[in-house]
Amino acid sequence: MKLHYKEMGHGQPLLILHGLFGTLDNWQTLAKRLAEHYNVFLVDLRNHGRSPHNEEHNYDVMADDVLRLIDALQIPTPAIMGHSMGGKVAMKFALKYPTRLTKLIVVDIAPKAYPPHHDEIIDALQAVNLEGVTSRSEVDEQLAKHIKEEYVRLFLMKNLHRQEDKTLAWRMNLDAIEKNYEHIAAGITADVPFKKSTLFIKGGKSRYIQPEDIYGSIEHLFTLVEVETIPGAGHWVHAQAPDEVYDLVTTFLSTE
Repeated sequence: MKLHYKEMGHGQPLLILHGLFGTLDNWQTLAKRLAEHYNVFLVDLRNHGRSPHNEEHNYDVMADDVLRLIDALQIPTPAIMGHSMGGKVAMKFALKYPTRLTKLIVVDIAPKAYPPHHDEIIDALQAVNLEGVTSRSEVDEQLAKHIKEEYVRLFLMKNLHRQEDKTLAWRMNLDAIEKNYEHIAAGITADVPFKKSTLFIKGGKSRYIQPEDIYGSIEHLFTLVEVETIPGAGHWVHAQAPDEVYDLVTTFLSTE
C-alpha cells in the first residue's frame, strides 16, 4: 500500500491525516500556512483520494500504511495530526509506534466507538448513478434527494474526478467503506498509554467529544494530554475556524 501524499514547506515534519469521505485536499489551505514553518506531508488514506483501494480497512492496517510511508520517505520522527477517522488512525499509530512520532494532535474525535451515523451518506452516495452524467450539478441534484445540507454535498463531491473518457467517477472506494464501516466506527484501544505530548482540538458545536470522554478514554490512553475547545466550530474545525486551529497547532508544536 503506497499512500498518495503531497509535500510542502521545510522544517519540523508534520503529517496530516484527513477524515472519512475526505482527501488531503481538505487540508490544503491550512497546510500552506503551516508549511511556512513546517515540512508538511498531506496524506490520502487508503480507499480515499488518490491512494490505492483495498478490501481491508481498519485502524491497524491504516496505521501500518502511515508507517510504511514514513519509512519510504525517510521522514525524521514527525508530529502527526489527524481529523475524525484520520484522528483515530493517528491515535492508533501513536499507541502502536510511540517512538516513531514526536507529538500527536487529534481533531474532534475521541478514541471511543461511535454508533453508526453515516448510513444516510453512504446510502446517498451508493444511490448516485454516474452513468451518462457529465456535470457536478447533475450529481448534486441526485445527492440533494437524500442530503439537504449543501455544504455536506459539496464536501462529498470533492471526491469526484473526470476519467480519461470524460465520465465522472468517485475516487473513494465506497464498497470497502460500507463493508468495513463497523471497523471505522470502532474504538481505539491499547494496553499501554501514549506518554508523549498530545493535543485534542474539539469543536464547541460538535458532539464528537463529550466531557466524559476527556476524563475517560482520552486521559486513560494519553497521559500527557491537553484538550482545547474552539467555541464557534463544528466537526470540520479546520475549515470553520482555520485561524484558531493554526494558532493552537503552532503553539503546541513549538512548546518543549
